Amino acid sequence: MDNNFTQEASYIRAKKRVKAIKGFYIHFIVYVLTNIFLSGIIIWGLMKSGYRFEDTLSNFGVYSTWIFWGIGMFFHWLGVFGFKSLGFGSDWEEKKIKELMDKEEQRSKNI
Repeated sequence: MDNNFTQEASYIRAKKRVKAIKGFYIHFIVYVLTNIFLSGIIIWGLMKSGYRFEDTLSNFGVYSTWIFWGIGMFFHWLGVFGFKSLGFGSDWEEKKIKELMDKEEQRSKNI
């Protein structure tokens, strides 16, 4: 009985995690497609106003939604994948200490 409860709880947590990851990827696809569309409209509008294509690429309006929405995307990514994906998981310190000790041991063997 207890084993079934544990398995079901694990399944629910995994399903919730998969839903969060899927939500992030959908958000990312919408981010890219929408910003390509908006940048295209802005570039087209600037060129209609007499700007050369090269000049439109230096206009902040072309990149502003990429930047500000990108900040939101970063926080969404951080919420879904957490600091672990940056390499700072719970056992990061132990791994780093072991790595440095191994390097020190290798250096002492080479001397």
